[in-house]
Amino acid sequence: MPRLSIGQERLGVVMNMGAHTTVNVDKNIQGDSSKKSRIEEPTPLLSPREWKKLVAEFQPPHIGRAVWQLINTLVPILAIWVSIYFIKETSLLMCIPLAMLGGLFLVRAFIIFHDCGHGSFFKSKRANSIVGFITGMLTFTPYRQWSWEHARHHATNGDLDRRGIGDIWTLTVEEYVTSSKWMKFSYRFVRNPIILFVFAPLVLFVILQRLPNSKSKTKEKRSVYLMNATLVVWCVGMSMIYGFLAWLVIQTTMMAVASLFGLWLFYVQHQFEDTYWAAGKEWNYTSAAMEGSSFYNLPRILQWFSGNIGFHHIHHLNPLIPNYNLERCHYSHPFFQQAPELRFFSSLKTIRLRLWDEVNGKMISFRELNRQLTMKKIQPAV
Repeated sequence: MPRLSIGQERLGVVMNMGAHTTVNVDKNIQGDSSKKSRIEEPTPLLSPREWKKLVAEFQPPHIGRAVWQLINTLVPILAIWVSIYFIKETSLLMCIPLAMLGGLFLVRAFIIFHDCGHGSFFKSKRANSIVGFITGMLTFTPYRQWSWEHARHHATNGDLDRRGIGDIWTLTVEEYVTSSKWMKFSYRFVRNPIILFVFAPLVLFVILQRLPNSKSKTKEKRSVYLMNATLVVWCVGMSMIYGFLAWLVIQTTMMAVASLFGLWLFYVQHQFEDTYWAAGKEWNYTSAAMEGSSFYNLPRILQWFSGNIGFHHIHHLNPLIPNYNLERCHYSHPFFQQAPELRFFSSLKTIRLRLWDEVNGKMISFRELNRQLTMKKIQPAV
């Protein structure tokens, strides 16, 4: 029985609705087409031992690259806040474009935070913790709790039996068809693009990250309380410097841009049509990484702001590879280039995808589900 995910546990738009029971449904309602192949002439997946040898050279952190990334991320954020301080006296509206640019730099800061959580940005655990806490403050995210939740995501990505923490709420066709009217309404509400990409990101980062996860340990809970206290100091201090209204407008704009872009990246990296889902013993770590994580081939400027996280299949193969080494790893061997590739405009099509079709092995839209159900009704009895 799947657990409810971002829609209830972390996104909070629909909370505490209860679990639902999965029962068998005549799979003819889902059509009889076979699963589409991602690669016309598939190359067998390498064993963990084989691909671990290939990625080994890209795993060690590089102090020079790490420090330079910190400089070209945090210095611009500081410069933007300083510029806004002087511009706001002339016109607050003139500050909005700068705040939006600041939001893009916050995405880059979050990738640094993300790498620190994996222990991959620096070799030093202490350095990772310090930088992780600072970048976590900038992005309103508690360092240790988020790292714990994200580790769960890596361990369970693509496993139908272990959904629930660190992923986007996803139902199978069977689960949706057999669910209650309230569950269907809730699921449609959470998966609505306006809710998912406009309102939910801010709710997630501004509100839900203030709450400790009931399943986390004391250390993770303390990280939430510590971050909350730090953010109180940050918010009060910035309000005194900029004025409450000006600070609120600028901070909200930055967080809105950063959280929307960040959640979109997370969504498109796993919610594309031919992604990977498997249950129980059929689940495979290598397959989940190489088939269930996309290579999001973004324009260079967006790749820079997103900290190379578009090479997400590499990151899921080995999360200890720092973001500044992901691209080099991707192009180092043909095996890595088998991952499903998405580009910016083609990725927009994933917005319509809502359900995992277990029979056909792909994500489908509600419209496609309705078509399948209609075909089932008019199919003559044998």
